[in-house]
Amino acid sequence: MGYNKSRNKEAVSLQPKDYSVGCICAIPKELTAARAILDSIHTPLEAQPKHDENNWTLGSIGKHNVAITCLPEYGVVSAAVAAKSTQNTFPRLKFGLMIGVGGSIPSDGNDIRLGDIVVSLPTGEHGGVIQYDLG
Repeated sequence: MGYNKSRNKEAVSLQPKDYSVGCICAIPKELTAARAILDSIHTPLEAQPKHDENNWTLGSIGKHNVAITCLPEYGVVSAAVAAKSTQNTFPRLKFGLMIGVGGSIPSDGNDIRLGDIVVSLPTGEHGGVIQYDLG
């Protein structure tokens, strides 16, 4: 199902503890795409903690309640602040997703193309994500 506010029969109002998926988008186009996959839209939070300056789109996909925000500016510091605020505002998240248009890097070992979904795999050496934007 796609994003369609008319599917909401009644506005759904939930507490922050009711959300299990948190999504952070790096740019507005990614936020538009994330909103498009929501089955329903929820009402905004009644009260947002002072430390959390994110603008939230709340909704659901299937049985999962999802909180989505977009970074105010591009960069790793902005992403880290948004991630920490997300954890504090939504205390029962089970999944955290960084939604982004990554550069495609096809190779003999990994044929990664634009549009693919990439999931990190933590190991004992690192958390599964390697910064590769500094040249």
